[in-house]
Amino acid sequence: MPKVSELFFKTAIIFLILGIAAGLQMAISGDHGAFPAHAHINLLGWVTSAIFGGYYALNPAKAARRSAMIHYGVYNLGLVVMLPALYLQGNPALEPIVATGSMIVAAAVLIFAFVVFSAETERSVSGIQAVPR
Repeated sequence: MPKVSELFFKTAIIFLILGIAAGLQMAISGDHGAFPAHAHINLLGWVTSAIFGGYYALNPAKAARRSAMIHYGVYNLGLVVMLPALYLQGNPALEPIVATGSMIVAAAVLIFAFVVFSAETERSVSGIQAVPR
């Protein structure tokens, strides 16, 4: 399995655990105020990261690109900035942090779009040209 796929899958599992923990915390406390963060942790952290990992596993030539690792880094940076601030909602001072994290996530999605729509013969991280399918 390509390294970027494995990283996305491992990160997805971490977000799954965090999402479950947030859900349990809300259920136990009876305070469901963190449901937007819970939903984002599960959808962006768990589901979307797993889908990215699956895409790269099915497209190893694209997974070998530098842009794939940049995608991984930028996407997770965005989630790490956005999700804690979203979880601590209710503080207007945190809104710019949520917005900044959201913009970083959006930039990462554009990087992924570039990877998906680009030709498979882009230079890889190793410098070896990929063989077109």
